[in-house]
Amino acid sequence: MLPFEIFLQLAISGLTTGAIYSLIALGFITIYRASNILNLAQGEFVMLGALCTVFFLEKLGCSYFFAAVSSIILVAALGLFLQRTIIHPLKDEPLLILIMVTIGLSMVMSGSAGILFGASPQSLPPFVDAPPFVICGSVRVNVQSFFVLGAALFLLFILYLLSQHTFIGKAMEAVSTDHLGSDLTGIPGNAIIMLSFGISAGIGAIAGIFITPLFFTQYNSGAILGLKGFSAAVIGGWGKYSGAVLGGFILGLVESVSIGFIPAGYKDAIAFIVLLLILYFKPKGILGSRALEESRK
Repeated sequence: MLPFEIFLQLAISGLTTGAIYSLIALGFITIYRASNILNLAQGEFVMLGALCTVFFLEKLGCSYFFAAVSSIILVAALGLFLQRTIIHPLKDEPLLILIMVTIGLSMVMSGSAGILFGASPQSLPPFVDAPPFVICGSVRVNVQSFFVLGAALFLLFILYLLSQHTFIGKAMEAVSTDHLGSDLTGIPGNAIIMLSFGISAGIGAIAGIFITPLFFTQYNSGAILGLKGFSAAVIGGWGKYSGAVLGGFILGLVESVSIGFIPAGYKDAIAFIVLLLILYFKPKGILGSRALEESRK
């Protein structure tokens, strides 16, 4: 048995890690809900958001706020550009082809980032220069963790409002369900799909900016983050924003607490073990008990 304080420290760390996975998973779901495309380059948007912010902040001497906002806009614009120039011309190809294309984009983006930003790990200063918050005894919480948790919950709320109470959200649902039918009703399907890529890329950049004060980021860190975010989305219930967040927290908690029982080197394997177990016992995910079309919330 783990001592209570160690268990609590691991659980708190797991919540923070889970919030990171949730942010990445939300990006996956945003694209899927509009286009039914699985974008395996999502992790690279996270990496680019972080590295661009480091560049603006340290190399150009910009303020933290300007560097962060500029990076989000730049990465979102890249998402729009890639959808329009690479994904859109292949929209009539089989889904497997589109998935392979996103894998190729992931490799190109990570390689290009290595050339532009270098191979050295990069970090950002915390948003607030404050000592860790002490809960009890030796259990401490980094203040930056609260920002990460808040970002995940805030984006969940915003995306829920977008999907349920705006024209854009309803249009995304319509385009995903029946692209041709939505075009016939006057919904600009291609523009909606391109917008979803921009929003997803922006969410990825936000995730990268929020997590880099806690963990180092480098050009090749996007792949594993993307896989963890994808796993979180599947575990929670593919296609649901709430499932993405729930799956992220579950994955983060299991992964972090497991360090108390197994060597830390096996930590990354936990995500995929949990994913396999969920797919075996509950293929639709934890919140996916009903049909996907009936449960997208």
